[in-house]
Amino acid sequence: MDNIAGTKSSLVWAVHLATAALVLLWVLPTIGLLVSSFRDRDQITTSGWWKSLFPSEQNIVYRAGAADSQTQEGTTWVIAGNVFEAGNGQVKAFGITSKAPTEFAPGTVADMGEGVSATVAENGDYRLTSTAQFEGRSPRLFVTSITPPRFTLDNYDRVLFAEGIGRAFINTMTVTIPATIIPILIAAFAAFALAWMEFPGRALLIATIVGLLVVPLQLSLIPLLKLHNSLGIGKEYVGIWLAHSGFGLPLAIYLLRNYMVGLPREIIESARVDGATDFQIFLKIILPLSFPALASFAIFQFLWTWNDLLVATVFLGNSADQLVMTGLLRELMGSKGGEWEILAASAFVSIAVPLLVFFAMQKYLVRGLLAGSVK
Repeated sequence: MDNIAGTKSSLVWAVHLATAALVLLWVLPTIGLLVSSFRDRDQITTSGWWKSLFPSEQNIVYRAGAADSQTQEGTTWVIAGNVFEAGNGQVKAFGITSKAPTEFAPGTVADMGEGVSATVAENGDYRLTSTAQFEGRSPRLFVTSITPPRFTLDNYDRVLFAEGIGRAFINTMTVTIPATIIPILIAAFAAFALAWMEFPGRALLIATIVGLLVVPLQLSLIPLLKLHNSLGIGKEYVGIWLAHSGFGLPLAIYLLRNYMVGLPREIIESARVDGATDFQIFLKIILPLSFPALASFAIFQFLWTWNDLLVATVFLGNSADQLVMTGLLRELMGSKGGEWEILAASAFVSIAVPLLVFFAMQKYLVRGLLAGSVK
């Protein structure tokens, strides 16, 4: 009965479920990255992003104020402050040793020995008292607290202005935009010639382009870098533009040629009868009709170039005026691997532009991918 016209295949639900699973696998980590980029380090380390809207329990090891901040009240020396500093929270329990961090309830006076006592209020206010003047390093307090959800823009402020990602963002745009436009311009002319112009060796050229699709770009990195150095464009933007253009051209020509072959022959023949030249046909007929394929390749090339690290490492330097965002993220992973809030904010800044490009042009993606598949 599945083959009767008007009936749905039993695989439809499987396809829908698989599609939904793929969407969730892509969307959920992106949402998690966005939420984590607005959280502080303490909350990221104590709870997952899906708990960001709920209070979290944190264990705080707090060093009390320095000895020079103590005050004298009669015969007693006092150091006071708040364990939450600029934040807020609710103390659930506290302790004076790491072996018993929850030994005392809020408001209880804990004897620390040698005439020193400590108490921590429920709102985080602490008070250390001593019969003698405090000297050296002040004692530590171990606090278990319930902290309300807290979001901040400090991560983005630090990332954009202190860590240099703003400059890396501009460098990445400088690499990506020309490296997307150049192969599209070249591939459009080549695809039109291979699709609608008759000349000797055309079939061999098409076969060569298909073969280049499976050649790993890593094979050409060293020879290409030597060529660039001999030409004087090594470690320059021109070099990486040409490298990305060369790596992207086989797919661009193949994709555009397949699309242009499927365009109605009658339109082109009519234009030739009316006296239009090949360049006029290409400019006024082929290019407007091929926009879905052009947009489809532009999405792929932009994403590949924006997220590239290997080619940028080979063909660009590590100075601040050439370091791209993927290179900066690599350095942040090495120097600030424990500061997850910084990494989350940096990573979301790096994927924000690709997301905008994809959603702005995704309606052309499927049409471009199906180019030439249906006559």
